[in-house]
Amino acid sequence: MKKRPVILISNDDGYQAKGIRCLVEMVRHLGRIIVCAPEGARSGFSCAFSATVPLRLTLREQQDDVEIWSCNGTPVDCVKMALSEILHGEKPDLVLGGINHGDNASVNSHYSGTMGVTMEGCMKYIPSVAYSICTHDENADFEPLSPFVKKFTEKVLREGLPMGICLNINFPVQPTFKGVRMCRMAHGTWANEIRTCHHPRGYDYYWMVGDYHNDEPEAEDTDNWALNHGYVAITPTTIDMTAYAFMDKKAEWEE
Repeated sequence: MKKRPVILISNDDGYQAKGIRCLVEMVRHLGRIIVCAPEGARSGFSCAFSATVPLRLTLREQQDDVEIWSCNGTPVDCVKMALSEILHGEKPDLVLGGINHGDNASVNSHYSGTMGVTMEGCMKYIPSVAYSICTHDENADFEPLSPFVKKFTEKVLREGLPMGICLNINFPVQPTFKGVRMCRMAHGTWANEIRTCHHPRGYDYYWMVGDYHNDEPEAEDTDNWALNHGYVAITPTTIDMTAYAFMDKKAEWEE
């Protein structure tokens, strides 16, 4: 008999989040599902891993071909722990991140723990995809995403991805979508990121908040434009961070 594919799933919202639970239901027919996700919210952890904190794994649920584990570490810790301690070195056929509560378009992808999951899988030469929806509502409606998630996941399982490339897929919040756009990252910036508060005991403390600004709102080839106009945005993302366009200056730097 042909071995069923193994799909490793993690996120940065925690193993109990609705997004990851819905993702499991969308793809469980495709193979054996291993979930290893943080114990709680870990948004903004990007590719961070724990070098000074001991880690714990807890088996939360096991039914048929689905196992759900939690880890007290970061999203990347979860992937590393799953590969080493749950799969014991067996390489899964696919790594999925999400479904994230909140978009990971533009520069958000650099901060995202969900993208950290996907980048870690990609660095291990495993086809990897991140799914996100453009709302932080913990009770968001994920049903409109289902046929797209199934189709994209099946396609990557069947065809794979080029080495060093993973997919960052974002969905707008609406009952139907105009279509799918392959996009580049929009140039955007965060401002007003620090909010200062004063404690009654006499000291200041700070919240990381901020306002996102799309710096090229008219550019129709970006993920921000696609999402703002009702399209599903797929952004191919590379592990190789080399600025190849700058390499033509090699001679003047090496003189």
